[in-house]
Amino acid sequence: MRRLVILGGGESGVGAAVLGKQKGYEVFVSDAGSIASKYKKVLLHHEINFEEHQHSVPNILNADLVVKSPGIPDNVSIVKELIANKVSVISEIEFAFQYTEATVIGVTGTNGKTTTSLLTHHLLKAANFNVGIAGNIGKSFAQQVTEQSFDKYVIELSSFQLDGIIKFRPHIAIITNISPDHLDRYEYDFNNYVTSKFRITKNQTKDDFLIYDADDSTINKWINNHKINAQLVPFSIQKEVNDGAFLKEDTIVIKLNKEEFSMSISNLKLQGKHNVKNTMASALASQLLNVRSQSIKDSLANFEGAEHRLENVQKVNGVQFINDSKATNVNATFYALECMEQSTVWIVGGVDKGNDYEDLLPLVREKVKAIVCLGEDNEKLKSIFYNIVDMMIETAGAEEAVKVAYKLSQPGDTVLLSPACASFDLFENYEDRGRQFKNAVRSL
Repeated sequence: MRRLVILGGGESGVGAAVLGKQKGYEVFVSDAGSIASKYKKVLLHHEINFEEHQHSVPNILNADLVVKSPGIPDNVSIVKELIANKVSVISEIEFAFQYTEATVIGVTGTNGKTTTSLLTHHLLKAANFNVGIAGNIGKSFAQQVTEQSFDKYVIELSSFQLDGIIKFRPHIAIITNISPDHLDRYEYDFNNYVTSKFRITKNQTKDDFLIYDADDSTINKWINNHKINAQLVPFSIQKEVNDGAFLKEDTIVIKLNKEEFSMSISNLKLQGKHNVKNTMASALASQLLNVRSQSIKDSLANFEGAEHRLENVQKVNGVQFINDSKATNVNATFYALECMEQSTVWIVGGVDKGNDYEDLLPLVREKVKAIVCLGEDNEKLKSIFYNIVDMMIETAGAEEAVKVAYKLSQPGDTVLLSPACASFDLFENYEDRGRQFKNAVRSL
């Protein structure tokens, strides 16, 4: 019996463990931290051996195959030992892919990938496709392959997940955009991060498709300098393109295989330039899968959007509170500030991943009246924005940040949580940060 070791006992790791057990592996799960009780119950139910708070090296190095959680860097000692011992180390996405015949739509990018994934899934489901959604959303890909029999999957893919692929091949790949992020994981070399993102195209053939932002200079540079086997399907809000999507005045035009249809952006449920692009990418993927144009238009008009991404929480005495906790990098926050039409109190801060805030200065000057810092180390933020706004206050939690922001606001203002940073200093993750923010707003 082949031995499968899973490093990391979270959603993806436990999903891979259950799939491995189903496929006849002897499975062992190892987590250097603690395993949540809900995942322990799954492992115990399936009679899968596991350990927590340690990596017992002898029990790991004797693996035939290792599936590594995307949260574990390649440079930790146990991964280095495995590679030195010529043990194959792959991602859960790679592992699950070999056990499904489903058509895969893979979505990556620095920003917009969650919204684009959810929207693409929404369009396909509305067209009565038997489609699942996985990756960083909901149940893991591996668990769904174990339990379901979907014909299609929309999979949101981080650079960390793409680092662990070997044969994974999406029929349709979408790259929403690429800007500096997670540089602490990529030796502070942007090129390493870009290379990671483009691994989504690694195994594609001439029968596959790459949908991409033709306005993104980083993406264009890569495509011009590297061989891409897939058929290129661009989208743009700056210029007209052939076989793709573009903006003509206030109308999205989709042109594919000599067919054309259009829709006014005023009919879209999602607003903002970035969401026009997310809409284009999702509509193109749906069109490539032969969804009727009228179905696409109807579905785009009723899509509600992603939680924690420019989510309207509620209005309190004329002050609108917006939860954009998923904005964990500067580019995402740029999009959020760009969408603000009222005077804004901006809640920002967390774990800095090598951020350059300079790009935000014009928007902060134009739209932000006060800044509330939410993080343990705010020195970098203070040094850049201290002289730009009238008021800048540090806080130590979501409840305090909301109360301070509310005091700094007046009717007609917006309070925007768009941290531009990771959340791990004060919160479990960005979802926890967003939920605490929403609870604090509702308690005002």
